[in-house]
Amino acid sequence: MNRPAPRDLVVIAKTQVTPNMLRVTLGGDGMAGFPEDQESAYVKLIFPIDGDDKDRVLRRTYTVRHDRMTDQGREIDLDFVMHGDADDDHDHGGPASNWAVNCKPGDVITVGGPGPKKLVDPTADWFLIVGDMTALPAVSVNLETLHADARGYAVIEVRSEADIQSIRKPANMTIEWVINPRPGENTTALVDVVRKIGWLEGRASVWAACEFSAMKELRRYFREERGLGKDDLYISSYWKLGMNEDTHKVIKSEDASNAA
Repeated sequence: MNRPAPRDLVVIAKTQVTPNMLRVTLGGDGMAGFPEDQESAYVKLIFPIDGDDKDRVLRRTYTVRHDRMTDQGREIDLDFVMHGDADDDHDHGGPASNWAVNCKPGDVITVGGPGPKKLVDPTADWFLIVGDMTALPAVSVNLETLHADARGYAVIEVRSEADIQSIRKPANMTIEWVINPRPGENTTALVDVVRKIGWLEGRASVWAACEFSAMKELRRYFREERGLGKDDLYISSYWKLGMNEDTHKVIKSEDASNAA
């Protein structure tokens, strides 16, 4: 299947969802032909490199939080985490977060994708969904698309109590919020809570995404202590403290090869 050609989308609106989460709504004529039902899929924001060859660009990956049709046309929401001091793409100073802070309605951004959606297996007996703020859009979609009688847990790390969001979920899915003011530095906060979650009867489907170091600890726990195989476990690092997306992509690939 051919990769969709990048498209130019227009900034429709900006919303401060929580103190450390900024939402940018994109739409416009460029949404024509964008595949339907893309909540939790990823897109690539494409930024030219100043003073460089026009063919060289920076690509930054974000999850589609909402995908809807309005009277003005199709729109998607992308959520940007705003926190910390490190020079990575989930902090102030990265090209994507800087763009999100400074963009205004009417601005145009080139967007690639969408890429494939990654969701829990709906046929499992119960579910464990784990993520930090960078994964919160995907975690939220996972919870919102589960069947009404789904049971299990979601463990979500946020920077402050003010960053806790209201998420629609099945009645038997319990959310454990983890407050961690220094994500990426304190890598045990999320892992410690996950390890305390009671393991339910039946086949689990586990979905987890977070910072690289925490991801490695979670992967070890799920594989070695819980014995989960690839069919029952999706786990990914979305970022690494102090690294931009290009560098993180390299070490992520190396780690995946070693862990296979």
